[in-house]
Amino acid sequence: MRRPLRLAAFTVAAMLAAGALFLVPTIWGKPWSIDHYFLRVLVEFATPHPMVLSYARVLEPYGLDFHSGSLEDFSVAAEERMQAQWTDFRQGLAQYDGDDLTAAQRLSRDVLAWFLESQEAGAPFLFHSYPVEQFAGLQSQLPDFMVNVHQIKSLRDARHYVERLEGFGLALDQLGERVQVHAARGVLPPRFVLVAVGTEIDGLVAPAPESHVLYTHLEQALAEVPDQGPADRVEVLARGRAAIADVVYPGYRRLAANLASLLPEATDDAGVWKLPDGDAYYRWSLRRHTTSDLGPDEVHALGLAEVARIQGEMRAILTAEGLPADDLGEALRAVHADPRFLYPDTDEGRAQILADYQAILDETQARLPAYFGRLPRAPVVVKRVPEFKQAGAAGAYYEPPSFDGARPGVFYANLRSVREVAKFGLRTLAYHEAIPGHHLQIALSFELSGVPFFRRVIPFTAFSEGWALYAERLAAEEGFLPTPWDRLGQLVAEDFRAVRLVVDTGIHAKRWTREEAIAYMLANTGMPQTDVVAEVERYIVTPGQACAYKVGQLEILRLRDEARARLGPRFDLRAFHDVVLGQGSLPLGVLDQVVERWLAEQG
Repeated sequence: MRRPLRLAAFTVAAMLAAGALFLVPTIWGKPWSIDHYFLRVLVEFATPHPMVLSYARVLEPYGLDFHSGSLEDFSVAAEERMQAQWTDFRQGLAQYDGDDLTAAQRLSRDVLAWFLESQEAGAPFLFHSYPVEQFAGLQSQLPDFMVNVHQIKSLRDARHYVERLEGFGLALDQLGERVQVHAARGVLPPRFVLVAVGTEIDGLVAPAPESHVLYTHLEQALAEVPDQGPADRVEVLARGRAAIADVVYPGYRRLAANLASLLPEATDDAGVWKLPDGDAYYRWSLRRHTTSDLGPDEVHALGLAEVARIQGEMRAILTAEGLPADDLGEALRAVHADPRFLYPDTDEGRAQILADYQAILDETQARLPAYFGRLPRAPVVVKRVPEFKQAGAAGAYYEPPSFDGARPGVFYANLRSVREVAKFGLRTLAYHEAIPGHHLQIALSFELSGVPFFRRVIPFTAFSEGWALYAERLAAEEGFLPTPWDRLGQLVAEDFRAVRLVVDTGIHAKRWTREEAIAYMLANTGMPQTDVVAEVERYIVTPGQACAYKVGQLEILRLRDEARARLGPRFDLRAFHDVVLGQGSLPLGVLDQVVERWLAEQG
């Protein structure tokens, strides 16, 4: 037996030595290859972010859940560490000059370099964002994460859920610290943001603990857990209720008091021009979101031109249907209010909206193979935006699937007011948020093989939102809209994105007030007042993001037109789509290079 044991020991020692040769430089020195460096960046970024790991669920299939009872570190110190990390990552990437890289490695390097350089360029503006905001602030993200992301499939999962509830107090105090530090640097949210978030917090702490969504969700999920006894259930629910009453609620009340203390200093100025070096901050925000070098004036002019073009098409449809079109805002409001296009303001009406969305997706799914060579394996479902966050949320949004298949992609529809959900707009919204829009693009990215993992998840707003807006146009071009009213719905949605270019730059570069922005949107979209207010307030707290949709869409359309012109009768729309979606999310300049290489290969 000694010889086999000696051989086994030698084999293990050799494996450990080989592992050390790989791991030591990968973790501490310069990795042997750029692929190892990509792995190191991913590990160093993800490890301190337990909520990110829970979103992705890449470790759970291997029985690793060390992160599942923790929340993020939301402290100022954590913000500063992450900013320093971007610089470290960028400097490390610069060691790989590209001479010995494959074409695939060069593409991955270019994608990561663009992202890191953009993040590093934001260092002067580390404290320019608003730590709390009514659109997607941490105060609503935390309960949303607990209800819609944290999986409860076992007793261990349920106990981790409670541990995370017990961490709310620290997380909310860290958020309060950030509010104060940002304010001390002259970055104070507008008054309406502080009021809106305060109102939201009042709603979050209003129910009795046992009636709160954080408790009822735990109670319902625990009922389906197989590995529990009666005593376990009692213990977990008692801990959960105590956490809500003794940790969650007091944490929210401290945050509310913190925000209330800032109200006397807050102003009604909406744009980031009011912040220290605010003009430079806005130019950086525009570049980060659009991945282009367009300045505020260019974006504003582009928006005005697109609004004029789209509105001409809208007026033609309204005139053909016998409706006045001189005052477009009033004409569209009349169409929105037409009983033909409204659902009943009842639970049954809201259920019908969700059912109609699902029917559109089922119909669309069957048609996709004619336009795409690859389709995602992950399914997509339609759900209602959680009621506790619907007041400040967008009209719809998308949440990607998890990597382990435990969670599908979700198209969330906001049903706060059925008057905001016109039947003629349903198709276009479903195409944008689900298929062939966000779900098709993002789920395909998640399922990429043969690329570094970061390429499957790295976000570029102009690419993802530009693709979703392109998907709306594609549906119109390819006959997915059976009636003139459906076509009007598509144009209304595209006009809305063009108006965003004007309004976002108007607020942040041309010093429009919140009220001026609302008035412009009402006049040029015909959207309901509640929807317009929510949108304008979103642009105020996320400068530049709303401009990415149109900029990205127009670039994809430009590349398609160029490919058609160069390939003539050999142009294949299906192949073009597979090229655009085949490398994951990209900065627009890198996408241009990918399409150019494909065209060169076609001869």
